Amino acid sequence: MAEAVPGPRGARLIVGLVMASFAGVYVLAAPSRTDGAAQVGAAAVLAVLVFVLQLAWVVPRFGRWRAGWVVLGQALSAYACVLAFGTSVGLLGFVAGSLLLAGAWALAVPVVGSAAVIDGVRGGATADVTITCLLVGLVVYGLVRLADRVDDAAAARLPLAVAAVERERLRIAAELNRGLGDGLAAISQGSRRALGLPPSGSGAIGDVLAVARRSLNDARAAASDFRSMSLAPEAAAARALLEAAGVEAEVRSGHREPLGPAGSLLALVLREAVTDVVREGSARTCLIETSESGGVVRLRVVNDGVRTAARGEDELERAAERVRDAGGSFSTRLEDDGRFVVEAGVDAGERVVSLPDRTAYRLSLTLLAAVLAGFSVKGLLLLPWGPLWAGAAAGLAAISVVQLIWAGTGRPRWWPPVLAVVCVASVAVFGKASLGLSGFLAGTFLVGLPKRIAFPLVAATMAGVGVAAGILGLGPADLVNHVVSTLVTGLVVYGLVRLARLVRDLQLAGEELARAATVQERLRAARDLHDLLGHSLAAILLKCELARRLADADPGRARRELEEVVDMAEQARRDLRTATGGDAELSLDGEVASARSVLTAAGVEVETELGHAVGDDAVLDERVSAVLGIVVREAVTNVLRHSAATGCTIRTWRDGDAVWLVVENDGLDPQAPPTPPGSGIGNLTTRLAAFGGTLTARADGEGRFRLEARVG
Repeated sequence: MAEAVPGPRGARLIVGLVMASFAGVYVLAAPSRTDGAAQVGAAAVLAVLVFVLQLAWVVPRFGRWRAGWVVLGQALSAYACVLAFGTSVGLLGFVAGSLLLAGAWALAVPVVGSAAVIDGVRGGATADVTITCLLVGLVVYGLVRLADRVDDAAAARLPLAVAAVERERLRIAAELNRGLGDGLAAISQGSRRALGLPPSGSGAIGDVLAVARRSLNDARAAASDFRSMSLAPEAAAARALLEAAGVEAEVRSGHREPLGPAGSLLALVLREAVTDVVREGSARTCLIETSESGGVVRLRVVNDGVRTAARGEDELERAAERVRDAGGSFSTRLEDDGRFVVEAGVDAGERVVSLPDRTAYRLSLTLLAAVLAGFSVKGLLLLPWGPLWAGAAAGLAAISVVQLIWAGTGRPRWWPPVLAVVCVASVAVFGKASLGLSGFLAGTFLVGLPKRIAFPLVAATMAGVGVAAGILGLGPADLVNHVVSTLVTGLVVYGLVRLARLVRDLQLAGEELARAATVQERLRAARDLHDLLGHSLAAILLKCELARRLADADPGRARRELEEVVDMAEQARRDLRTATGGDAELSLDGEVASARSVLTAAGVEVETELGHAVGDDAVLDERVSAVLGIVVREAVTNVLRHSAATGCTIRTWRDGDAVWLVVENDGLDPQAPPTPPGSGIGNLTTRLAAFGGTLTARADGEGRFRLEARVG
């Protein structure tokens, strides 16, 4: 049944509705159990009071009432209603349920036993009403416990996500500190040693340079791995690349994030397969599809292009080798319709976020089995011993098993109409004994069909029971009892199954939230590695290279450059702590000063005009200052890596509450073809969006490139 998942309040409403229906049975039966308006009214009031006191276990804000006096008051009301006004002893099931919820199991047994004794003294159907009392107690206990599980599942979603992020941060920190942390420490120590050497110490500087180059490569590789460990962002990037090339792209995602190493391998295959499609240039459509089953994640890339060359086969085959080395599968083939297919499958491995348990389902199905057994026994007690009884027992057992399978899995879909036929046929064969099956039919409708269809069918079922009871010659009281019991039993089935499924849905939602948070944490780490650490290491490389060249010609300048390398290495270590979940220690002013130093060392003339701290706004918010500092870092890194700039301008100003930053350089080749923005621009856009900011980066067509950021 496709419907929105209710929260804890919806769960409590379901429980309250089921319990109210139970109480309603005894209120409606009051006129047939006692004489006189006053006695009927008193019996009805006491039955309602038993239900109201039960709400102490249903409504959370009434939790402070869950004391012994509440159970005692409920017991006195129930026994008074049963003993003084002849109400069915099934009402004592509420008391038994409350005692079970309070943990007083030993007291619940005598309550059920007293129900048998009282009904025996009355000369009634003792076994039948005793079973009813027991079933009411079990249903009350089970529904409240399931509602508690709904509360727990809803409350656990955010802590689960936070815990998943913390685990991912620890894993990232351990991984980065082993490689990059040691490399940065070696750079710092090596630079200090080189400072103590004579001018001929350029060899020591070369050693630092080698470590810095290796660390920069490690940082870039780690950033790429963190991005690709989550296949969904890679699929989104592939779609964008295909659409930019004029290829209609469709992405069907059927895997669960995050993937970890499996994601890295499949992302590599996806990247090469899509690059191959774009390179060939003949495809009009491309399908990217992922699926997961049996612990294996599969990727399928299908395009309708004609493969006229094998230019991309080397890269794709290298990706295939990595997949096979990891124990995965890889294949390519040409379909009969001319479409080219790339398929890869990799073991998903251990999940960072655990799957939800099925305890709630076990509880609900156990209780449903008890209810099915109880009603089956109640029906069999009405039949004489013999072949008819044995046939009925076998049929009820089969119905109960299929009902449990259907309730637990939602299958088979043919069960509701089959159960409807069985109910009608059973009434014709077994008479009154089979009328109880109609309640399970009503529950099946409520659980398995949309409300607009289920409600009319339930009403029709109740009407059918009333007609059947009349045909069987039952009196008005029995007729009303069977009609109302059909609704009550249906609500019990609905409550048990719906609450269990609600727990499952909430647990899955919490799991998805934790997975999404883990993916975002990986992407954050990738952004920080690229934006923070990548810049620092690139600047260290530049400074070390400059110091090595100046070691003999200008020792004093070389020493100053090495001193800056030591400072930069310490800053990089702080950046590493930021990338692994620590707080950022950046500032706009500090990054502008660093940018001036780095660009000047690279032979770029720098002009700065800072107007972000003037008048009453002399102090910039730390978070805004940090994010704009990151923008400056990325812009300067791009100047050093992607341009032949001779001049760079950095300007800031305020416009009301907004702070603007512009970094412009003249190092762009006007004849160069346009290229899609890299991950750095995307990272900055994401960061600024978190502060309500925007970013634009564009060439003016005359050799200048302008990056413009606004925050506030």
